[in-house]
Amino acid sequence: MQASPQQLVFELPHRAALGLEDFLVSDSNDAAVALIDRWPDWPVGAGIIVGPQGCGKSHLANVWRLKSQAHVIEASELDKAIVPTLAAYGALLVENIEGTRDQAALFHLLNLVREQRLAILLTSAKAPGDLLLDLPDLSSRLKALPFAVIAPPDEALLRAVLVKLFADRQLSIEPHIIDYVLLRMERSMASAQVLVAEIDRQALILQRRVTRAVAAAALTSMGFSLPGDEENSQ
Repeated sequence: MQASPQQLVFELPHRAALGLEDFLVSDSNDAAVALIDRWPDWPVGAGIIVGPQGCGKSHLANVWRLKSQAHVIEASELDKAIVPTLAAYGALLVENIEGTRDQAALFHLLNLVREQRLAILLTSAKAPGDLLLDLPDLSSRLKALPFAVIAPPDEALLRAVLVKLFADRQLSIEPHIIDYVLLRMERSMASAQVLVAEIDRQALILQRRVTRAVAAAALTSMGFSLPGDEENSQ
């Protein structure tokens, strides 16, 4: 029995580029880029990048990690027993501090950063003043740190990101298809990544180049309503 195109599509891993040359700058993220560029001249040796999931904060944080040779740890993995070991690295990237479980450990780590003049970059989905923390001293310490917000991407940045994501997958896309999906997709970096992957998958299933019809199939599969759209391959 012959396999269908659907059965012949394999989910292959796609590696995201996370270097400085791959980070696109616009008005929505230039404050966060400026914060990273100021290192190592941070007045208190620490900074926070704030933004929603998929906004690019981990990518930008990785740019700093490459510059500083920092050790990376998820905030949820912090434990007071390992804080001295972490401090020995000299530079640290602590991701997603809104998920901190051991708040005393993070407070102790920030104290060591200040006392030993270490470097630390924190990422968070929420601004320091919006974090729900049980430890007042930690809340005060975080509020005192410089932070920069990555806002939702503007149209120019989202367009550039889509072009780059397609190029990373070696997909040639006509400009009118970018226009088409921009008007219909959720306006976030995370959505752009998922959508491009789904368009790639639909093109493989349908065994054709990326057309508007392929893009429409991907948008529909992701739950976006396309009233009045014609299923054609313009």
